[in-house]
This record gives sequence, C-alpha cells and structure tokens, in this order.
Amino acid sequence: MAETPELEPHNAFDTILTLDFGSQYTHLITRRLRELNVYSEMLPCTQKLADLKFKPAGVILSGGPYSVYEEGAPHVDPAYFDLGVPILGICYGLQEIAYRLDSTNVIAGTAREYGLAQLKAKKVGGHVDHLFDGLEDEFNVWMSHGDKLGKLPEGFHTIATTPNSEYAGIAHETKPIYGLQLHPEVTHTQNGTKLLKNFAVNICGCKQNWTMARFVDQEIARIRKLVGPTGQVLGAVSGGVDSTVAAKLMKEAIGDRFHAVLVDTGFMRLNECEQVKQTLAEHLGINLIVADASKVFMEGLKGISDPEQKRKFIGNKFIDVFEEEAKKIEDAAAHSETAGKIGFFLQGTLYPDVIESISFKGPSATIKTHHNVGGLPKRMTEGQGLKLIEPLRELFKDEVRDLGRQLGIAHEMVMRHPFPGPGIAIRILGEITPERVEMARKADHIFISMIREAGLYDKIGQAFAALDPSRAVGVMGDKRVYENIVLLRAVETTDFMTAIAYPFEHEFLTRVSTRIVNEVSGVCRVAYDYTSKPPGTIELE
Repeated sequence: MAETPELEPHNAFDTILTLDFGSQYTHLITRRLRELNVYSEMLPCTQKLADLKFKPAGVILSGGPYSVYEEGAPHVDPAYFDLGVPILGICYGLQEIAYRLDSTNVIAGTAREYGLAQLKAKKVGGHVDHLFDGLEDEFNVWMSHGDKLGKLPEGFHTIATTPNSEYAGIAHETKPIYGLQLHPEVTHTQNGTKLLKNFAVNICGCKQNWTMARFVDQEIARIRKLVGPTGQVLGAVSGGVDSTVAAKLMKEAIGDRFHAVLVDTGFMRLNECEQVKQTLAEHLGINLIVADASKVFMEGLKGISDPEQKRKFIGNKFIDVFEEEAKKIEDAAAHSETAGKIGFFLQGTLYPDVIESISFKGPSATIKTHHNVGGLPKRMTEGQGLKLIEPLRELFKDEVRDLGRQLGIAHEMVMRHPFPGPGIAIRILGEITPERVEMARKADHIFISMIREAGLYDKIGQAFAALDPSRAVGVMGDKRVYENIVLLRAVETTDFMTAIAYPFEHEFLTRVSTRIVNEVSGVCRVAYDYTSKPPGTIELE
C-alpha cells in the first residue's frame, strides 16, 4: 500500500521499532507496547535504516539465540545509532550495543542464568536513571542468557545488577542508549511493563494513543484514499473473525463498491456457506457471493500430500476464482451506479500471519508459508492484476476483536474461532479425498458442538478436528478394523503467537472420542494434541 504512506500506522502514530534477532520473546515486546497503547512494529534485525519507510520514536534490539562474537552472528545496521532516537537493547541487544563499541566487552558466562533472578537497581543521577523511574530498588526479573558483559563499555554507567550479572543494566552517560540483560517483555519479570513504559513514554516521548477507536478512523481514511472514489474491491470471506471484521471495515469505507465473495472450495465446515451468507446479510448488511469451485479444488489437489504444495495450489487457484468473479461483477454493473473496475483484493491477514512468514538471512527461519501470506501467486505480490489490500495486517488477534466491537459486530461473531482460508484442506494431513474431507468435517462439527454445549467456546482461542495420515487397528462390532485417526486440537491464547493446549477434563474428551468413533464412518481412534506453541504451530499444516 505504498500509495498511502502518510496514513500507514507507523506514520500516523508514534512508533517504537523492534528489531528481531531471533528470540522466542521478540513478538512479546511489540505486544506489551501495544497493550500500553503505544504503537510498535517488529522487523528483522537485517533491516537497513536507509530502507526504512518511517522514522521511529525509539528502537529496541531484541534478544536472540546467538553469541555476538560468533562468526555469522547477526549485527544491527550501525546507522541506527546515529539516528538520534533512544535505543534499548534487551539480552542479545544489550550485548550487541557493547560489542559494537569493543568486541572484548562480551564474554561467555561461567554460569548460565535462566529463570528468575533478583535485580538491584543502582541510582546514578540524571537521564541515566529514567529507565527505573518509579520502581523499587529490588525486584525479580526473568533471565535467559549464557553470555554476559565482561566489562562495562566505555561511556556507560551500570544501572542494575543481579547475582550473576554485574552489568544487568547499563545506560550511556550522555546519549539515550540503554541495555538490559533481563527480559522485561516476559510476564515473570516484575515491573517489566513499567520498564517498557518508562522507555517508550518517558524516554522516547511516545503518546499513548494507539487504540482501535483511533485506528478505525485512520484506516477508513486510508482505504478511501487508496481505492479512490470509483474503485471497486473484491473481498475474500471465510466466515472467520478476521475476514468478517475486514469485510465490515471495507463496507464502512466504500459501501456497495465492496463485493464479498466466499469461495466454496469444498473444504468448508458443515453448513458453513449457508450460515455465513445469512449472518453477513442479516447482521452486517453485506450481500455475499458464493462461488462454487469445489470440483476444481478437489481435482487439483488429487495426489498432493505436501503441505507447502497444498498451500501454493490453493492460493493460486483462489486468485483465479476471484479474478473470474471480478469480471462477472464488472460486467453485471457496467451500466449501474457502482460501475467501475475491480482493482483490489481484500484479505484478512493479521500481524502474527506476517511474523510467521518472515524469512531473512540470520537467526530466524520461516516456520511455514502462511495461507494468507506466502500462498499467493507472484502476480499478486508483485503488483500485477488485482492489488492486495490488507487493513488488518498490522493487528494482533485481540486488537481485531476490539476493532470488531468498535464496528458494532455482535459478540458471537467477534469471538468466533479463526478458520483458515484453505479450510479443512490443511487439516487433512496427507492426501485429500472426498471421503477424508467428509470424515474431518463431521468430526470437527461434533467437537465444536460439544465445546459450545459445555460452555467452553469463548474460553478457547481456537479448536478443530484434523485427520492424521496414518491409520490404526481397532475392534468394532467384534471385528478387526484398520481405519483413520482423528486429532483434536484446542488451545488457549491471546495473540496466537504463543499458545498452550486447553486442559479439558478427561471425561469430556472421552465423550467426544466416543461420539466421533460412533458417528463418523471410517474413524476408529481419536487423539488429543497437547503440544504448545512453540514448538508446534496451532494449525497442523
């Protein structure tokens, strides 16, 4: 969306830039700042200042799994230190600050420091003390490091210590450059949020005005400028909260020039197409076009088992179908008030989708191509054909739900669990066949229905049933069978960047398993996935 740079969030709000060196906690820095109503964006540590499209109010260097003195370790562009804005280094970021001044400043620790540690703040005077303003002198912090500073960098003061880190906190004598060996973004750190607030608000001078109430006005103005007075937008709707909120936002911005399309891939949930069409019309005033492409998708995925190949095929075919629908809509409206070329494609991509798909030469590697990011054909990502418009791209899931409430969307719709664009296709591990789709669909319907009946739906971030590629031996009706395995997945999460398995009672899972085995033909075994994220992802493919 380069056509509206002045209306991008990082230009409309004071922004803290977080440079990611590969820590599992990096996204939490951005999350904590957003919770303070301070806008923050996360970019890879390889981001060159010269290529940055905005000037941040401050920069945070994250933690990371490397040693700064190792060959091939990532290093920040030195130009950031000449930008004239405050800088905070966290863990690896602290060591990066020290290392760039003198490579002998950082050493391998004789004793690693993982978990809680008692931190003592040291008063020096002046701006040096601002990071610990209003905090007690001693409190518990979360440590996760092996290396540490062997000596104090020239021109810096020590502002905090722990039993194993003589330089747990440092600050430059004259410049607003700070370093912390601890992780303030982790909830185990007492006063962690206050430390980040001191940096972002008191030191960087950021206004705490990042709210969805302000964002919605800003984003509607941006959409109107981007699309223009006659431009038409085609929107992908799946029935999940992300696409629903994106569709409502677009409807508010450009009215009937927005056309919502649900592609029936044949991989939707039970009765999904009819329910979504009715809901959008009755509650949001959006007339949904349902394009039945189920035969095309099923035929095209025949024999494909690799998840990346599935995603790529689905992403490309999705756009083919949407471009066909765009032509139909343009032809139908040729002589009406809404006549005009459809030039944009709306998608409900979120910030976690973007983060998961970031890949750069350095400490992080792409976990998987996200269906909303990496599955699109090159003509979309390279600006050919329909232009991509993603109004939720900078938002976390809880922010999207808050935005939905701001737009007047009903609670049950705002709290609906996410549903991936490729649908059940990426919940069937291995080859996709009509029979396996039906098994997965019925098992999912039973699982979600029982969760709702138990009053647990709103307590769970996401839940679904998937089909394992393996089969197992069972005994049904006194006969040996060799049939399919259903995997149940349900997680607790606030931001979908981290998640833990929902702790169902044993009796509940037993009842779900019994119903699935009895009611879904071809299934003889049910398993529950207890894997957290990380190391797992929420979806299985």
